[in-house]
Amino acid sequence: MKKSKLIVLLAVVALVAAFFIFDLGKFFSLDYFKSQQAAINAYYLANPALTIAIYFAVYVIIAASSLPGAAILTLVGGALFGVTTGVVVVSFASTIGATLAFLISRFVLGEWVQSKYGDKLKSLNEGVAKEGAFYLFALRLVPAVPFFLVNLAMGLTKIRTWTFYWVSQIGMFAGTIVYVYAGTQLGQFKLSWQLGLAFVLLGVFPIVAKKVLGGIKAKKIYAKWADKKPTHFDRNVVVIGAGSAGLVTSYIAAAVKAKVTLIEKHKMGGDCLNTGCVPSKALIRSAKLLNHISRAKEFGISSASATWDFAEVMERVSRVIDEIEPHDSVARYSGLGVDCVKGTARIVSPWEVEVTRDDGTTQRLTTKNIVIATGARPFVPPIPGLAEINPLTSDNVWNIRKLPKRLVVLGGGPIGCELTQCFARFGAQVTQVEMAPRIMIREDVEVSAIVKQKFEAEGVSVLVNHKAKQVVVENGEKYLVVEHEGQDKRIVFDEILCAVGRVANLKGFGLEELGIPASKVVDTNEYLETIYPNIFAVGDVAGPYQFTHTAAHMAWYAAVNALFGKFKKFKVDYSVVPWATFTDPEVARVGLNEQEAREKGIEHDVHIYGIDDLDRAIADGEAHGFVKVITPKGSDKILGATIVGEHAGDLLIEFVAAMKHGFGLEGILATIHTYPTLGEANKFAAGVYKRSTATVGKLAVGKALNDWTRGEGSFGTLLSSVVALVVSPDNTPAYPKQAAHH
Repeated sequence: MKKSKLIVLLAVVALVAAFFIFDLGKFFSLDYFKSQQAAINAYYLANPALTIAIYFAVYVIIAASSLPGAAILTLVGGALFGVTTGVVVVSFASTIGATLAFLISRFVLGEWVQSKYGDKLKSLNEGVAKEGAFYLFALRLVPAVPFFLVNLAMGLTKIRTWTFYWVSQIGMFAGTIVYVYAGTQLGQFKLSWQLGLAFVLLGVFPIVAKKVLGGIKAKKIYAKWADKKPTHFDRNVVVIGAGSAGLVTSYIAAAVKAKVTLIEKHKMGGDCLNTGCVPSKALIRSAKLLNHISRAKEFGISSASATWDFAEVMERVSRVIDEIEPHDSVARYSGLGVDCVKGTARIVSPWEVEVTRDDGTTQRLTTKNIVIATGARPFVPPIPGLAEINPLTSDNVWNIRKLPKRLVVLGGGPIGCELTQCFARFGAQVTQVEMAPRIMIREDVEVSAIVKQKFEAEGVSVLVNHKAKQVVVENGEKYLVVEHEGQDKRIVFDEILCAVGRVANLKGFGLEELGIPASKVVDTNEYLETIYPNIFAVGDVAGPYQFTHTAAHMAWYAAVNALFGKFKKFKVDYSVVPWATFTDPEVARVGLNEQEAREKGIEHDVHIYGIDDLDRAIADGEAHGFVKVITPKGSDKILGATIVGEHAGDLLIEFVAAMKHGFGLEGILATIHTYPTLGEANKFAAGVYKRSTATVGKLAVGKALNDWTRGEGSFGTLLSSVVALVVSPDNTPAYPKQAAHH
């Protein structure tokens, strides 16, 4: 740190230390002012200008140093100077002091914070640069946010000093008036209805002001579209995209009798029904049946075999889609009251959507609200030669009817892993290529290891730390060139499947024309609103999670906020989000896993129950995997759970409910679980936690008590063990960290 910055920092620290060491806070209390009121008033009458100057200087120093006392000083200003003079003096003193605190924060820490965390603060800096005045003004309107924290925090951003000053002056002005007026009443040291009203206004003002501020901001955003706003609207909501998010949004809107139009250019049901969850799970089921047949001897069956055809398997996948399709069909949603339109949508103003139907005709719909639910698509990386061979993706793999003899799968995430195992079980020679150090990189290390070991046992070649560089075709053969530890090598294949992630569908429906920010996803606030409060984005196109269940979850918030947001808005809740990868064994998780807890520096305990010990898993021939629960140190509160094993996705629900509704491992342990079921694994994991709370000292007391009640021990021994536990508790765990069974 530069010498000048160090001097400023030390000066502030010394001032703060002196304030508390010498108990200077006692001079900034109403009791002290009351005791000195007569003398202070007399001095003010004799020396008005000097009194104001001293008061002004003290206020500036207190505010600039972020010391407690500004609120009391404001009340004192009202009692001493009256409303008019008090408001003027306090308004300027508080703003100048706040600006000095802002400048000190920026001078001492601003450069360091931006250099170290600039990448993480990029979106904040951009927001402050564009809407800094609104950000600051909104904060100034909420007295619950300590003003000194606002001063220090804004100093770390790139907001202009002049902007900070004038917005603070205006933003704090109304609160200053109320506090100063309250001070005039306190100066009489009696409660009055006027004083009560002043504090009621102080509480109500931020709400009203925020509404006004929101209106001003909205007016600014809508300004260039003012002449486009209809006087009458055809619809309450127009939804673009009929995947999970769009369907649920439409369903909810129709359920409350809103007039809603749902526009889909391809197939109802979106990715989940047509190319994602449904077909992949149907394929996984067929592959698992083949695997079970190959394991016949494990179940006491001498031999078993199956005759099958890959084309027939894929036809079954299509039949499963067809069977589920009525749930998401035009007929069903039309029956619910949704106006379903097939065509391409384009937002032409904040209240108009133009639909181009398949026959080329167009229609413009006016609407109070628009919900963007356009989903995402597979990402095909820009690897030279890859696009030219028409790679498979999770979109088009369902069209093939011939099993690839040699298949390369790019990607070690959930989609890549699920399809890797499926095709290997059907007999393809599968090579999985992942550039990261391990597959399923978001999961704990042992999770990745278990899945990798299973894959390799089933004949998959799992290549981690391998970077795909190029696809070449020579003499009719296709090769993927990969780099590993600085060396290139070739992998021959017949088909290559790209499963390296998905990208949001952001183009072609009007975001650019309306200026709606969208880099990787559409930018939304906590209410799922874009920069236009009546245009929302949900599901994969908005993130942060690309799951069907989170898309449906978000849809509720979008629908309710769109229809009833003028009266009450709801912030979308991502506090408990579960997910599962349907490999064999399944991997399911909610909340933190162990590696994330370590990365975040959270003090935690880990409780693991091995499913190889579970009666039902043993009987089913699926005695493998584990339940791992993360809790805070010394607590049964569940921070997260990871389950690896048969039906892990189903077993996880108990932990999801526990985290959502606030009960911990003690609650799970106290719940009766049917025997014999896989669900008992959750109870036994809770038992591992309970065993960890048993210490040598506690068990010593328990033994002494039981010996005494049997008449084999003395009361003196029991008493001494209790005293020993209280005086010098032995917190050494009594049991090793192992499975807790019945």
